[in-house]
Amino acid sequence: MAFNNGIPATGTGLIASFGEMLIDFVPTVSEVSLAEAPGFLKAPGGAPANVAIAVARLGGKAAFVGKLGDDEFGHMLAGILKENGVRADGITFDQGARTALAFVTLRADGEREFMFYRNPSADMLLQPEELNLELIRSAKVFHYGSISLIVEPCRSAHLKAMEVAKEAGCLLSYDPNLRLPLWPSADEARKQILSIWEKADLIKVSDVELEFLTGSDKIDDASALSLWHPNLKLLLVTLGEQGSRYYTKNFKGSVDAFHVNTIDTTGAGDSFVGALLSKIVDDQSILEDESRLRDVLKYANACGAITTTQKGAIPALPKEEDALKLIKGA
Repeated sequence: MAFNNGIPATGTGLIASFGEMLIDFVPTVSEVSLAEAPGFLKAPGGAPANVAIAVARLGGKAAFVGKLGDDEFGHMLAGILKENGVRADGITFDQGARTALAFVTLRADGEREFMFYRNPSADMLLQPEELNLELIRSAKVFHYGSISLIVEPCRSAHLKAMEVAKEAGCLLSYDPNLRLPLWPSADEARKQILSIWEKADLIKVSDVELEFLTGSDKIDDASALSLWHPNLKLLLVTLGEQGSRYYTKNFKGSVDAFHVNTIDTTGAGDSFVGALLSKIVDDQSILEDESRLRDVLKYANACGAITTTQKGAIPALPKEEDALKLIKGA
């Protein structure tokens, strides 16, 4: 069923998002180093949690699966998920470890630098036996990143969750979401990110991640297609203000970005992914129909663009009508 500029309706199938949720501490003043910042505002974040909230805000059904600290921040984050209509029955709390924190600085160009406090944080301690397998099996799409692959026991929990989702017939969606400071080395990051590559049905990488994973400074079709694997249904490369490129078995192309007044890029990629997943969850044939896929990617680009127009990821995630308005006005 299509409506509004040919964009398909938002699906009712469940999208389960697995991984970390944390608190970003963002300086009250832009364009200063962490040391120079006079104060910080707390902003809930973590890419998989952002994706879940993005889906729910756009009218889709989302659940978050992960572990938080049994502390004020952990309960605050669980509360934020619930307030935003995300199912929280996939969350467990760790009595011994704190919720992860990250101090983030915004550079003059809107890009970010991170300093993480995770030694270890609760999300890293999720055990395979703590997973809500019933919830995972009931999802139509299972989405994840790579931060949950860095250390045990979370790595084993991640692999188990993926296996259960795959067996249940979920579409597996992967956004590596590279955060180099969290990995022991760049080589280890590359190796582990690629270790689960062939399992995904849908992969989204940024231009920076494409360069990192291929070792090439070229962001072209040949470079992107070197990441293709035979079971992949869709490979996406996001290019910031240059829009996005898409690759499937039968066709490839690019979709232009929307030009907006960018203040903070945090969460733009997560918003893009949430928008895309919310539109294909009930009808995966869209992935094989170029004109419908282009409409969905245009919508995802609009959602990503809107997210950059205010500070913080979660407050900036759009509702469906915001995206349709931007598309209509373009």
